[in-house]
Amino acid sequence: MNKTTSGWINGFLGVLIFSGSLPATRLAVMDFDPLFLTVCRAAIAGVLAGVLLLVFRQQRPVRSDIVPLLLVALCVVVGFPLLTALALQYVTSAHAIIYIGLLPLSTAIFGVLRGGERPRPAFWILSALGSSLVAGFALTQGAASSPVGDGLMLASIIVCGYGYAEGARLSRRLGGWQVISWALVLSLPVMSLLSFYYMPVSWASIRGAALLSLAYVSLFSMLIGFVFWYRGLALGGIAAVGQLQLLQPFFGLLLSALVLHESMGWPIFIVNIGVVLCVAIARRFASK
Repeated sequence: MNKTTSGWINGFLGVLIFSGSLPATRLAVMDFDPLFLTVCRAAIAGVLAGVLLLVFRQQRPVRSDIVPLLLVALCVVVGFPLLTALALQYVTSAHAIIYIGLLPLSTAIFGVLRGGERPRPAFWILSALGSSLVAGFALTQGAASSPVGDGLMLASIIVCGYGYAEGARLSRRLGGWQVISWALVLSLPVMSLLSFYYMPVSWASIRGAALLSLAYVSLFSMLIGFVFWYRGLALGGIAAVGQLQLLQPFFGLLLSALVLHESMGWPIFIVNIGVVLCVAIARRFASK
């Protein structure tokens, strides 16, 4: 198997793993407090990340990397998981997943701000169209929508986009999976203490589905997914394999229907298709 093929397979597995994050989080917050879920998943993943760094004897980041790594941790280890967990108390995972279609756009915007990239005008026109589709959908959903839930999901996409862009800059020197691993390790002391503080008083009422969901978002969404994802980007090319992320909303919707039995109306599929098309075409104009 050549590197390109291996890259596509790894990238696909990464996207498939990430697609289960919102449905699993939706199940978990039915029994767990969102704050506990956020800090506990980070603590569990942080322990595993520390083991990986020790086993593979990875070089420690230099002092100038500490602040950027802390920012990555604040965004993708704490910010995105917490904001989505809070949002999923107000909206269904099917409704929340539509915002994931904006993640490539958010990352591109912060790529301009942090990486100095200069997309062509057509990119911003298409990106604005995709954003308008999402905003229009959120405003017309009535009871299925929630201003609080929509606001939290939008904030989570902004935070995650910044975290991806900042992490991408660091990965040029530290390596992809090493960036998320060091971010997890740096946040581990605080996340561990907060896990004990927010731990449920009694576990008797915690259902098995919530425990399995906690395990999934801790092991797969927070760490293993990044291992496959960054390996795929490294072997198959960032621009090429990165397109696979546009499949995530569709996989997420399918999982929501299968696992949570959430209804899938035609509007949500139409909006998802529109957003994915806009972002996919816009990425062709992402550089001059």
